[in-house]
Parts: sequence; structure tokens; C-alpha cells
Amino acid sequence: MYAFSCTTGKSYDETVAEVTAALHEQGFGVLTEINVSAVLKNKLDIIKRPYIILGACNPVLANQAMETEPDIGLLLPCNVVVREEENGSITVAFMDPTAVLALVENPDVAALAAEVRGRLQKVCDAISS
Repeated sequence: MYAFSCTTGKSYDETVAEVTAALHEQGFGVLTEINVSAVLKNKLDIIKRPYIILGACNPVLANQAMETEPDIGLLLPCNVVVREEENGSITVAFMDPTAVLALVENPDVAALAAEVRGRLQKVCDAISS
């Protein structure tokens, strides 16, 4: 698998704010926000339920990874998706860095990926509690 997720009964906007705050607590900043539902509406006139991709980055760990593997930026940042389901619940899905960064086949990167995954899992746990 390339992802793990959790769900919440909170509102979409509240969940996006909560995810952003929980990421910050784990040392991540949000570098990018792609409002997929807005893009689809603007470009294709398709109406979708709320869906956003947050590009999360922990600068300290990203720097360590780039020093180990200069091209690792091709696999960064860690994407986090917040989406509204048909039943109104909100799913928060996280890219699994251990799966994605296994492509690099470097034990130093694997160790960093495990640390990042642990921090993202703490965000997931905070959202679903």
C-alpha cells in the first residue's frame, strides 16, 4: 500500500485546519494546497465534494534526505488528502513515505522514511481521536 488514512465526523473546514495544526505539531509545514474540487469546477465545470491535497514537509528531515539522495525531491513533499465522503464523513489520507521512498533503495533514506511515517501516523491518530 502507498497510503494510510483515518476518518472523522468533524466538518471539512474544521478537519483541514486540524490536520494543518497537527502537522505543525509534528514539525511539518504545508508548502502547497491544491483545492482539487475548485480546480475541477473552474477548468471542467464538474462539481465534486470538497477535496484538497496538502503538500506537507518537515524541513529538517527533508534536508537530511536531500543530503543523502539529491534527487529525492522528486518524491517530496508528503501529500495529505482531505476529502468529504458521500455520507458526509471526512477522510484524511496520508502518503506512506516508507512505501514511496522504498523506491530509492537506500537504508539511510529508509530510516528517515520510517521517522516521517511515525510522525504522520501521530497526525492521523490525533485526527481520529
